[in-house]
Amino acid sequence: MWKSKNKGCVFKAFMTILTVFSIMVIGGISYMNTVLPKEFNVISGENLTLDSKIPIKAVYSGESQIESKISNNKNENYSVKLKAFGIFPIKQASVNVVSKTDVYVLGNPFGIKIYTDGVMIVGLDSVTTENGKVSPGADAGLKEGDLIISINGTKVYSNEDVAGIIEASKGKELTLKIISDEKEKTVKVTPALCYQSGKYKTGIWVRDSSAGIGTLTFYSPALKTVCGLGHGICDVDTGKLLTINSGELVKAEILDVDKGSAGAPGELVGRFKEECFSNLKINNDTGVYGNCDLEFEKNSLTQIAFKQEISVGDAEILTTIDGTTPKLYKCKIEKIAHNNSVTKNMVVKITDDELLQKTGGIVQGM
Repeated sequence: MWKSKNKGCVFKAFMTILTVFSIMVIGGISYMNTVLPKEFNVISGENLTLDSKIPIKAVYSGESQIESKISNNKNENYSVKLKAFGIFPIKQASVNVVSKTDVYVLGNPFGIKIYTDGVMIVGLDSVTTENGKVSPGADAGLKEGDLIISINGTKVYSNEDVAGIIEASKGKELTLKIISDEKEKTVKVTPALCYQSGKYKTGIWVRDSSAGIGTLTFYSPALKTVCGLGHGICDVDTGKLLTINSGELVKAEILDVDKGSAGAPGELVGRFKEECFSNLKINNDTGVYGNCDLEFEKNSLTQIAFKQEISVGDAEILTTIDGTTPKLYKCKIEKIAHNNSVTKNMVVKITDDELLQKTGGIVQGM
């Protein structure tokens, strides 16, 4: 009888452990399915490998055919099954075979001048008339972040363009072509006569340009393209990404650092120099881009790593916090997220005593 009970207890314990293990595996697979991206890049001749706490293997279908694609072809893509421990299926992913990309890592300070494509609405206000306050812009459905492209068929590029057309309307209805929530719309607005100024107004505040100091990220000699910031430039009031009409990148000098602290990110303080080294072509979530022809030391090219090649541990940050010359500072990559985000995929902690003393960490513009 004792032996029978003992066997029963062992069996129950085994089933409990098996159940807990199964729950952990299912939970881990569900989590990895969420955080792992659906698409990866690899260099021609290399296989997909992932640096993860849980061993993840990319299992190919049609091994010989895949090996041929990896070895011989660029701009090809194929599917793999990502499996935990090479056994438990997580998700299907796409792998692109690409050429290696070499860039010059920079860290130099630069100035940015942006002129928007149209004008952005940054505020809505009321207009005081003889009969009280009215809000023509708000009543028409306009809101902060909307981009005004044209008025009555005339393209607008500046605050002055908008104010001039509104004043010349003499109170007649205006047709505005706008971009709102990434969709093009047509809106009708009737200006009101302001009692205090005697001018016609719509109660909208607009911005046509932006400027600031940042840090250059890299230069690609093959594409003759320079990139800066590592994030897009957004309007300070609306938080919307600015759509550029034109702009330029100019050399800059860092004069001081507004030290960061908890709740206050701090920023680099600098001044523009007159020398423009690139036009500005793109402002997107990953940074600002321009075309130029720059010269650097031939032995300083660095190959770009793919996200699956990054690992936690000690690293260095290249930036300028004084003058114009970049310097390396110690940091640590504490966490990596293999996700589909292009801007939020790792946590970096500054460990360099000198940099911490002068900046408090990573500040705006760095």
